[in-house]
Amino acid sequence: MTTMLEIPVAVRRGRDLVGPELFEKVSRFCAGEYGHELSMARRIVDQALAFLKVMGDTRAFDMTPSDVVDPGWHSFVLHTQAYAAWCDEQFGFFLGHEPGATVRTRPRIGRVVDRVKAGGFFVDETLWGSAKECNPPACCGDGDGC
Repeated sequence: MTTMLEIPVAVRRGRDLVGPELFEKVSRFCAGEYGHELSMARRIVDQALAFLKVMGDTRAFDMTPSDVVDPGWHSFVLHTQAYAAWCDEQFGFFLGHEPGATVRTRPRIGRVVDRVKAGGFFVDETLWGSAKECNPPACCGDGDGC
């Protein structure tokens, strides 16, 4: 009988895609602009960065963030020079944000979560409305089926 050793796979975090100073700057902006505690804003920005990396790398422009994660993207975009430089470094093109361009439904957000996980990133399920215990108001209002 052969025994297989499980080798732990490192899970990536969105926050590691930018320097710590920029991560804090964007997180503080997100907290102030959207009324979040700083710890929550850090979680939001982390998830937004992971989402952006997967969307840009795969050119999956049909992806949309949850209502809770979207302010993390907004907060980064509003730091325009840093965001543009990051996009150029990561993808070679500017990843634009078209507000309201897509409809957020639970199945659609579920597919986005699956893509982010497949990209090797940690997914904070509660911010995506995809947690198993997701019931109103915990599901964050991301479409039908909450």
